[in-house]
Amino acid sequence: MHESSEQRFLVNKTYDEIRVGDSSSLTRTLMPEDVKLFAILTGDVNPSVIDPSYSASGLFREVIAHGMWSGSLISTVLGTQFPGPGTILIDQSLHFSRPVTIGDTITITVTAKQKFDHSKHVNFDCVCTNQEGLQVVRGTAEVLAPTEKVSRLQEVHMPEIRIDDKHQRYVQLLDRVKGLEPIPTAVAHPCDEESLKGPVQAFQAGIIEPILVGPENKIRAVAEEFGIDLHGIRIVHAAHSHDSAALAVSLVRTGDAEALMKGSLHTDELMGEVVARANGLRTSRRISHVFIMDVPTYHRPLLITDAAINIAPTLEDKADIIRNAIELAHIIGIPEPKVAILSAVETVNPKIQSTLDAAALCKMADRGQIKGGILDGPLAFDNAVSIVAAKTKGIKSAVAGHAEILVVPDLESGNMIAKQLEYLANALTAGIVLGTKVPIVLTSRADTAETRTASCVIAALIAHHNRKIGTV
Repeated sequence: MHESSEQRFLVNKTYDEIRVGDSSSLTRTLMPEDVKLFAILTGDVNPSVIDPSYSASGLFREVIAHGMWSGSLISTVLGTQFPGPGTILIDQSLHFSRPVTIGDTITITVTAKQKFDHSKHVNFDCVCTNQEGLQVVRGTAEVLAPTEKVSRLQEVHMPEIRIDDKHQRYVQLLDRVKGLEPIPTAVAHPCDEESLKGPVQAFQAGIIEPILVGPENKIRAVAEEFGIDLHGIRIVHAAHSHDSAALAVSLVRTGDAEALMKGSLHTDELMGEVVARANGLRTSRRISHVFIMDVPTYHRPLLITDAAINIAPTLEDKADIIRNAIELAHIIGIPEPKVAILSAVETVNPKIQSTLDAAALCKMADRGQIKGGILDGPLAFDNAVSIVAAKTKGIKSAVAGHAEILVVPDLESGNMIAKQLEYLANALTAGIVLGTKVPIVLTSRADTAETRTASCVIAALIAHHNRKIGTV
């Protein structure tokens, strides 16, 4: 939340200056954010005004404003324009003639109707009309008018409010796979609430066909304890977590599953089976992990890699990490992703290995060894995501300030960036492992069911792409 300032010249009319028939007007357009913010401030969560699906089946067939949104604008005119600063509202009566809907432009007009010398009170007629000139609200207001003149330039400091509807972003992500066939997915050891709820939610949303691999009695006990419906979901019994990982990987190798999902077991247990040379899921490409993040304060999706698999990647490893991320970007609809190779500084420094790697990777891209994206680096994090920071440091780059893929120097720095964006910036997060025969949903044991379901969306998009190009 940033603070903005606005200069306003405030001039009121005192009781003695007011003449019957004097008036003042204010015009406002109702935006979706206004409805949400009014609901937050008042606690009025009437579905008629905040739930589009409910509104569509209701009396007015669309989202309407809270009635008192218009009423509050009458108070705004009285308090800031006419009579202006020093006015005290005594009484108000309103009649609501017709609804105000999203996009309507409302003109609020107050007109002095009657004065009372003994009390310095003034009665006003109040009318609100929409862009078609139709009356939406009419009424009266009685105020105690100011007796002292106010005439000054005032700098008003107001916070800039950004309403972040994370649930709406989540719903929009689920829409990416609407109409696509669910992907058979082996879920290794889903033996706690979140790791079981995630694949079940994804199943109910039509994203995956989960195959739950683990101790059947334990899985069913978790489902019963937390009210999770397992109807229609296949369970493959495994003795323990190591057995669960092995069986889940074998389901992929036999073609029963086209994606793999981590449950409540440790990452090392699952990945140990994935990378096994005899029976694993390796390809010729280095295995890597990508966090796909929808950050409300950033203007495009962010792919952060690698923050979960490669601890201290070599130059060769980083080249594959970038190739994997670029391919994923193409699948999710970014045709030529901008790739920022991160370091602590934006210049090449022989004492900082990550800057040397960045320079080499950019040259590899110039020579066609890395294709499909625009690379630049080294870039510090601020230069990668802020055009202002990049301009301040004199960086001229197609990537700086507009990065879509952030390539981190090592696992530690990447993990910190991803977790900070998730927990401090309210990012919607999905995690996926690439460079394997099938996509692997690899989330933290602390991740919510929603994060796991979001990751299933990405896995499903990859699996459908693999079907299309014939790699399944």
